[in-house]
Amino acid sequence: MCTEDFMTTYKIFNDPVYGFIQIPKGILLDLIDHPYFQRLRRIKQLGLTSYVYPGAQHTRFHHALGALHLMTQAIETLRMKGIRISEQEAMGAKIAILLHDIGHGPFSHALERQIVAKSHEALTLGYMELLNKEFGGALEIAIAIFKHEHPKKFLSQLVSGQLDMDRMDYLKRDSFFTGVAEGVIGHDRIIKMLHVVDNQLVVEEKGIYSIEKFLVARRLMYWQVYLHKAVIAIEQMLILAISRVKELLKEDKIKLEPHLFTLLSDNFGQKLKKSDFFRVFSYIDDVDILYLLKGACSSEDEQLSILSQGIINRKLFTISLKNQPISAEEIKKIWQKLEHLGNFSPEMVKKLTILGQESNQAYTEKDQQISILSKDGVVHPLTSKIDSPPQTDIIQKYFICYP
Repeated sequence: MCTEDFMTTYKIFNDPVYGFIQIPKGILLDLIDHPYFQRLRRIKQLGLTSYVYPGAQHTRFHHALGALHLMTQAIETLRMKGIRISEQEAMGAKIAILLHDIGHGPFSHALERQIVAKSHEALTLGYMELLNKEFGGALEIAIAIFKHEHPKKFLSQLVSGQLDMDRMDYLKRDSFFTGVAEGVIGHDRIIKMLHVVDNQLVVEEKGIYSIEKFLVARRLMYWQVYLHKAVIAIEQMLILAISRVKELLKEDKIKLEPHLFTLLSDNFGQKLKKSDFFRVFSYIDDVDILYLLKGACSSEDEQLSILSQGIINRKLFTISLKNQPISAEEIKKIWQKLEHLGNFSPEMVKKLTILGQESNQAYTEKDQQISILSKDGVVHPLTSKIDSPPQTDIIQKYFICYP
């Protein structure tokens, strides 16, 4: 194929993590060019994590392209090992991973269920169904894979599983942009070690140390990045600010951007028709929330003003993480201290105190546990083949957050 022919059949994206990513022209590029997908350029992958790690400015758009790139490599690897994957199935898996996060709202997980009372997975499925109609049924296989209903289970595991391309990319990408070296994984070796036995994704035994490193990296990234206490504090401030906006909206004491107003004023957009809802939701991104907060810095509502100024100017609340629930006595002492300082009234102190909990589980044995293919062809659970068992317990942390 001459250079000119190649350039007319592929589009190249220059990715800072993997280098040049080649995407063939056709439905993949048509989906990337769609307004629903282009919206992901305006949604940060790590929400407000850039307040702690300044380099974390990458978006869901970056992540989706990276996950697609890894899916392409995984399919090529499995085909080389004799696993039958048709062109239609390969395209279905690629579409599923490309669109797997299209339902994310502003600031990603930080505002999950806060603007719309549905998970981003449910919204993603809704978008995929609308796009399937628009593209004449071309997403049928992708939807089946996304919903874990496709007969080739390993394709669904590549999209959503213990070793899916989603996790593989976000660990690699998030560690790159945050500069947290503990999150670095050997994604290329893990992908090269993938195989399929009895319709299930497995890892060849010689890749076991890369899997151990992957699980350790995931656990460390959660506590060092995703659940960093300053990140929890700023996200909780944002959640409380949006909650206060909803209260003011009910009292007709605040003006909002039309699309955001539409979603919040009719109980999370539940009264809208499906097509209208997704059209409206597709207009909402990080920019709308930042615009709202900037305007609210001068709000007459003291609570909203304090929260908005804190977020915009990075005046973060104090946060205390503990292994046990925060006692009533501890809360009372904090309130007395804040009231003594005289910056807030007793009523405002209570309004600005945030209690909650976070949890992390690095590895779930009950749900699609990782299987290791030994040299003699026998499949073993990961836990029986490694010296240091992965963290399977749910680690729970309780927090109190206050000015």
